Amino acid sequence: MRYPDAINKLINKLSELPSVGPKTAERYVFYLLKQSQEGLEELASSIKELKEKTVICQDCRVIADASPCRICNDSNREKTVLCLVENTQDLSAIEATNQFKGHYFVLGGLISTIKEIGPESLEFRRLLKKIETDKIEELIIALNFSLEGETTALYLKRLLKDKIKISRLAKGLPAGSDLEYADELTLASALKNRNELK
Repeated sequence: MRYPDAINKLINKLSELPSVGPKTAERYVFYLLKQSQEGLEELASSIKELKEKTVICQDCRVIADASPCRICNDSNREKTVLCLVENTQDLSAIEATNQFKGHYFVLGGLISTIKEIGPESLEFRRLLKKIETDKIEELIIALNFSLEGETTALYLKRLLKDKIKISRLAKGLPAGSDLEYADELTLASALKNRNELK
């Protein structure tokens, strides 16, 4: 049986979302069909407001409801320490730890030769200007430990060598993990970045 055009159109649109294939999109559509008209209107309104009520912070490049954002406006935060993240979700994950009290900068992606994303496609110029203007003393690189993340970190290390202190998040075994299930790279990294017990 062929679905009505309205169903097919929404399946196609939802299939464009990351990690959503046609079958998952179809399940979502039929779930939505069971919802009340009021519920669907609230969902549609939330989607419509997504772009209308968010901005990119002019200072740190995070997606927020105002610019400058709440973090950039916080006078209690350490001004000379900057944490570099790939995106708003990564910033949110670090903030949730309540361990970092400095400022952030969202790079907006990672260098990738496969995807043809070079340094000129990312926010490096803004980052360098921020480091200079705000007199940043330490840059914490909090990027994924993927090939792209490592390439970007290496590029930054070369770019900022001898200019400011550069640190990288430690990498190794996650809490609660079993050694037998860890891959060789993770184990090697955990050994290299081991800490002294005191």
